[in-house]
Amino acid sequence: MSIQVYPSDSRFTSNHGWLVSKFSFSFAEYYDPQNVRFGVMRVLNDDIVQPGKGFGAHPHREMEIVSIVLKGQLQHRDSTGQTAVTEFGGVQRMSAGTGVIHSEMNPSDTEEVNFLQMWFEPDTRGLPPSYQKTTFQPEKMKGKWLPVVSKRFASEETAYIHQDLTIFLSDLAAGVSVRHAQEPDRKRFLFVIEGSVVLGDGKTKLRRRDSARITNLETLDVQASEPSRLMLIDLP
Repeated sequence: MSIQVYPSDSRFTSNHGWLVSKFSFSFAEYYDPQNVRFGVMRVLNDDIVQPGKGFGAHPHREMEIVSIVLKGQLQHRDSTGQTAVTEFGGVQRMSAGTGVIHSEMNPSDTEEVNFLQMWFEPDTRGLPPSYQKTTFQPEKMKGKWLPVVSKRFASEETAYIHQDLTIFLSDLAAGVSVRHAQEPDRKRFLFVIEGSVVLGDGKTKLRRRDSARITNLETLDVQASEPSRLMLIDLP
């Protein structure tokens, strides 16, 4: 069993004024050869974009890109003709495949947007580019792991991804525990969006925006020390 904790303040900060990003993995101007990936997971950027600003049209290839909005609104446009605005309760999944050009903007004139953007390697290369927006009911996150992106769990509220992984969200009241069982030889990435938690070993404590990379642990128990919002990724 291995649990590697990455405190929030260990993330690299990129500040462009209109954009403040916290990088959990090597990205853009930040490169650490010891922190390039975790399994098929390549990127987790915690982005805050100011009103009316955003990422102009730019290309991607051969990557599964997921954006989860935590606060505000995120507007997507791409070269396949897809356009959508997402807020909390919504998930964007884009398969870049053979190549796509897209933009992500904050359409608000007054409110910043905070979202988590994640990149994963696909299980199949050469796919046609595609985009999907799904919505889920936040109340379903209470006291359990709700799958919001998955290849295994199919529903109208779960975005499909071309990789054998699942992204779960959970809201826990103080003192409430949630369990996740997993097949052998898989990995978990746990990220505390808000609040603080203690893992089942009783020793590992995670606070707001801390993360843990967990391997070789069949059952994971997480207990909230205060009202908490969590993201868990089950990875090959």
